[in-house]
Amino acid sequence: MQELIGALVKQLGINEQQAAGGAGLLFKFAKDKLVAADFQQVSQALPGLSGLIKGAPQAGAGASVVGGLLSKLGGGGAGGLLQLASAFGSLKLDQGMIAKFIPVVLGFVKNQGGESIMKMLQGVLKT
Repeated sequence: MQELIGALVKQLGINEQQAAGGAGLLFKFAKDKLVAADFQQVSQALPGLSGLIKGAPQAGAGASVVGGLLSKLGGGGAGGLLQLASAFGSLKLDQGMIAKFIPVVLGFVKNQGGESIMKMLQGVLKT
């Protein structure tokens, strides 16, 4: 995972804590959206992924409440994205950075886990 963090730092001009936190948030978001068997394939292809996810910041309470309400009203995708944007904010990254993280993360996943794993993640990380 250090290779991914290094690529994010270099390409996005952020620090290592922001890179690790943001990547962990994206993988946590994907874990919540994928069926368990699919995420297990992702996890097996990317050693160290669980540690990255565990280190990711939590969404703020307000975003969790609003996100939960949106999910109950049928706007689950919007709720999840709201929580993701809130958690990125806790890293002092604006929500526009999510779109900048995704291609770097997907490129890393393709190199490490292959195209099929990358496509699985790409399907749930569309913003």
